[in-house]
Amino acid sequence: MKITNANAVNIRRKKLKANGNRWDLRLYIAGNTKKAVTALRNLKSICEEQLKCKYHIEVIDLSKNPELGREDQILAIPTLVRHSPLPVRLIIGDLSDSERVRNWLNI
Repeated sequence: MKITNANAVNIRRKKLKANGNRWDLRLYIAGNTKKAVTALRNLKSICEEQLKCKYHIEVIDLSKNPELGREDQILAIPTLVRHSPLPVRLIIGDLSDSERVRNWLNI
């Protein structure tokens, strides 16, 4: 997954709003830590299994762009935010409990 900057984030949000069929997921991390890598791997696995190609994961590295965490009020990392489908939801941790993540995503 590509780590994005502020301009790319805004462009991507506009595109995703136009496409209501996708799951818009944002994973906040701080560097290439073991927890960050594990969270991304677990999230990709769950999405491929449950959502097939109907999702987009945006990885935001707060160690490089801390201001990007303000909009979603990120207090801990890794944090996954589901922006669509609504309602917006947050889950904190490495996402290793796949059953809990699936329930949280409502899939």
